[in-house]
Amino acid sequence: MSRRRKGRDVHGIVLLDKPAGYSSSQAVQKVRWLFQARKAGHTGSLDPFATGMLPICLGEASKTAGFMLDASKTYIARARLGQSTATGDIEGEVVATAPLPSVDAADIKAALARFEGKIKQVPPMYSALKHQGQPLYRLARAGQEVPREAREVTIHSLELVSWESPLMEFHVRCSKGTYIRTLAEDIGRELGSCAHLQALRRIVVEPFQEQDMVTLAQLETLAAEARIDECLLPPDAGLADWPIVRLDEAGAQRFGHGNPVAVSGGVTGAARVYGPGDVLLGLGDITADSLLKVRRLMHLQGPETR
Repeated sequence: MSRRRKGRDVHGIVLLDKPAGYSSSQAVQKVRWLFQARKAGHTGSLDPFATGMLPICLGEASKTAGFMLDASKTYIARARLGQSTATGDIEGEVVATAPLPSVDAADIKAALARFEGKIKQVPPMYSALKHQGQPLYRLARAGQEVPREAREVTIHSLELVSWESPLMEFHVRCSKGTYIRTLAEDIGRELGSCAHLQALRRIVVEPFQEQDMVTLAQLETLAAEARIDECLLPPDAGLADWPIVRLDEAGAQRFGHGNPVAVSGGVTGAARVYGPGDVLLGLGDITADSLLKVRRLMHLQGPETR
């Protein structure tokens, strides 16, 4: 007989304000322990030196994680010009220096404007991307460098926050797959120097906003007061732009058994599916002929707080 996994059934999303020094995996395990949850995962990692928003999915909310990976993100970054490091950030040793650029804020703003829109980035060696089955960061630690193909990303907005040589702080909203370390390095080259990140804070993972984040200290206090579930968002909170389909008892039973359900309303594509009592049943796809088909089933106990 298999051993039942320890923990409780808790379902929802926590917007952790990850502190510096924690890997994303360490942060997930800490949050899982505080909630005593059976299952937890994140929707996109942050480097250990970085801080800010790390959405953590507990229980059945993990079934929505894959659909949130395409979300745009917003960061505040601080780069030091005149030095580049092996990792592109403060965690690596300095490998090159260059004269500091003789520029003012207007010059930097003009340079930043040239990075807005669709751009090509070469992923850094210190990344989790794989080459012949090996993560690039392992190859980098072994002193190897392999060719990487440039990838297209989108910089929705890029604004200078402050400039006091050699430190430049900027605010960036970008598409998934954007490496802010690489962006900082490229900006340094554009200014005729080099650069690396000294600090990075993620403040938005759309549709989630900065004000909804909670710190580990806050979670620890809520856990001690047996109130920790108060900071949970609904399992489908990250899919706020998906329409909602509400089924009656008969339709909910059919959907729950994996069968298509005829619906009305003229909507097609992905949808969140609710049943009687405002219970989230799962995620579905509505076909052109108005059939709701199962994409993911949720197994929740009772109605979700909305």
